[in-house]
Amino acid sequence: MENGFKPEGELLNTKENRDLLASRNGLERAMKTGETVEGVATVCDGEMRLQVDLGCMRGIILPEEAVFCRPGESRKDIAVVSRVGKSVAVKIMAFTERNGETVALLSRRAAQKDCLERYLMRLCAGDIILGRVTHMEPFGAFLDIGCGVSSLLSVDCISVSRISHPHDRLSVGMLLPVAVRSVDRESGRIAVTLRELLGTWEENAAGFSAGQTVTGIVRSVESYGVFIELAPNLAGLAEVRGEEQTEAMRALIGHAVAVYIKSINPERMKVKLVVVDPAPCRMPPKAPVLFVDAERVKHLDRWVYSPARCPRRVETVFGSNEE
Repeated sequence: MENGFKPEGELLNTKENRDLLASRNGLERAMKTGETVEGVATVCDGEMRLQVDLGCMRGIILPEEAVFCRPGESRKDIAVVSRVGKSVAVKIMAFTERNGETVALLSRRAAQKDCLERYLMRLCAGDIILGRVTHMEPFGAFLDIGCGVSSLLSVDCISVSRISHPHDRLSVGMLLPVAVRSVDRESGRIAVTLRELLGTWEENAAGFSAGQTVTGIVRSVESYGVFIELAPNLAGLAEVRGEEQTEAMRALIGHAVAVYIKSINPERMKVKLVVVDPAPCRMPPKAPVLFVDAERVKHLDRWVYSPARCPRRVETVFGSNEE
């Protein structure tokens, strides 16, 4: 993850960025070298121009310079307005005088284009990068993976344990490593995945043992039982008896309950549970525990979730259409 392109906000308070914003000379140096700097967008006026606090002076991003648009895309006003109060990564294009004030003309579009060409389009499936959650939809979370360039983290790629919505696991503003799932160099789109960094079945199961009573989160209710999450990549099954109990458990989806671990079977990747106390409490999302050191490991070729002794193989092969 060592590169000069990071999610917006990561550059803002670095010494290098502060030094460049400290004076006009610093800004001129950044313009000459083409270096990306970050400032905070303070105002979006009626003509969709963003005003940016650069420390030593004010900067302006014209509407056409606010967002890099892929072929066939058009700029959405919300993509501009939503930057107010947040960091923006920009290139300094020129200086101008307005009513006796020196103002820097900025381009976020150019910063994003540079990020795509020199960093993101050079990535390969399996590369581990840094992303920040910007917003969520039922089908997935959108992450800023560099200079505000967006990537989709599909809901089924967030964890092995099924969730109904990304907000069950993530929160807006959360910064986390993800693995590149695919790179479409024609459209410029990148998809990412998180579950491969959250541990194999055995790594997660090692934190539990039969006979323990622990807290789990009710994730889904089927006719044959209730799936209860013990960890993002580990769920167990608790039996339910009768329609009344099934409906009662269905009302607890997303809530935490106390469960007793009856057995753990690596050969079948099964954890049998008994619900001890159905008294629910809401569990707010917290940063997931990683089983991959993203500072040391920069790439994955293959990730095998299932235990070696399990006849059913569950794996991800990066760079392949088969998972």
